Amino acid sequence: MSANYDVVIVGGGIAGLSLASALAGKCSVALVEAEQTLAYHASARSARQLIPSYGPAVVQELTLRTLELISAQDASRPEPVLSPRGFMLIGDEAAVREQASGHMRPISHAEAMELCPALVPDSFTAAGLDTGSFACNAPLLLEDHRRRAEAGGVDIITGARVHSAQRLGSGWELGAGQEGFQAAVVVNAAGAWADELAVLSGVEKVQLQPYRRTAAIVDVEHPLPEGSPMVAAADDSFYFRRDGEQVLISPSEHLPSGPEDAQPYPGDIEALIARLNTLTTLGIRGVREAWTGLRTEAADGIPVVGFDAEAPGFFWLAGQGGYGFQTSSGIAELAAGLILAGQDAGTATATGPASRTAEALAATRWSIRR
Repeated sequence: MSANYDVVIVGGGIAGLSLASALAGKCSVALVEAEQTLAYHASARSARQLIPSYGPAVVQELTLRTLELISAQDASRPEPVLSPRGFMLIGDEAAVREQASGHMRPISHAEAMELCPALVPDSFTAAGLDTGSFACNAPLLLEDHRRRAEAGGVDIITGARVHSAQRLGSGWELGAGQEGFQAAVVVNAAGAWADELAVLSGVEKVQLQPYRRTAAIVDVEHPLPEGSPMVAAADDSFYFRRDGEQVLISPSEHLPSGPEDAQPYPGDIEALIARLNTLTTLGIRGVREAWTGLRTEAADGIPVVGFDAEAPGFFWLAGQGGYGFQTSSGIAELAAGLILAGQDAGTATATGPASRTAEALAATRWSIRR
């Protein structure tokens, strides 16, 4: 016998958990996750930085809203999720100018060297600084969403990969693991597997593409001082930031992949270490750990959020790309408002709970395939 819910969320990463938290106590919700643990894939492999100057304009607006929402909750937490950490772009003048946005201001070469003395002076000629950027305690945020969701009555089931899904009357019937579910709304928060879930459900794909992004924690001879900004190349060829006495580094690759448990390619981290040891005085000595996550994107780079116009009750919450954490609370606010109102993004009211984020998405994507 199938259990009945108003909403079944498929996917236990930051997107699914933040929506479960937003819906908790307002309707009956189940969240099903294929892996044995929540946030196993991309959400456990993030750079843990929220950057208002990063991404398209709509993503930047969603980031600002997410920062507002998390900051408001931080006021009542014993330990905050957010802590200030600047974000600095370096490169030649043309590249920095092209990548900088309204949330970033140009700074002098001397200012950049003062902020990050580990840089070799002649390794860049221009820099920009986003002082509104924050470090994000991702595990704490994920746990807070899980706790809020369960406190509000959300049933969370792990180790339950969806193996069947069909439209049934006015709702949906799903099989996941050993369980059966019936729901008025199915939320596709399956990350790199979102298009696969659509096909399984008899819904047309939206052509989402996962991309690889590798990172590592490395030991260094000269640790970065506390308060150092995250530093990224304006040509998107690397970034690094302080991680206690170690440093997190990434080659910032953007290589297409299938949906999988991605692992680092041999030689990628080693090549980056060799490069950073010429561009900085960090003195990278060895790798503590390395990982690869998948950033899943739509062709236009905008998150896919809304009811599918051709599949009633099928709600897309996918395509967050590399912006998952920094847009999560804003997108959850929008998605919860649309689901509770039984609307798609094209009919969201100006005064509804989704007004701020619906406005942000309005210029680029009102609904799915409409």
